[in-house]
Amino acid sequence: MSPPSHPSGDLSLGVPGVRVVRLALEALAAFVYLLRCADGTLYCGWSTDPERRLRQHQAGTASRYTRARRPVELVYTREFATRSEAMREEARIKRLAPAEKRRLSDTTANV
Repeated sequence: MSPPSHPSGDLSLGVPGVRVVRLALEALAAFVYLLRCADGTLYCGWSTDPERRLRQHQAGTASRYTRARRPVELVYTREFATRSEAMREEARIKRLAPAEKRRLSDTTANV
């Protein structure tokens, strides 16, 4: 039997008097970033910790695309209040023409 749904967002663990409250992960700041790969292409992603994510890309453990195009260089970051906003901006940037993405990467004041 599944636990009842609670409008407050609390979940019962099946133990009397014990409740778990879901954390509002959406409230964490998130970043959109652009990497310049060794072959000159640009890669766009989002993360709550862009420095950690850059280390993962450099190690070849973050993305199949960047693994084959290392080393990578962080050329653009922008902070957003929520993950949703960052993910929407990532999708918008991915739809840009390559020249428009290069213009973003040339604004090195954002890094």
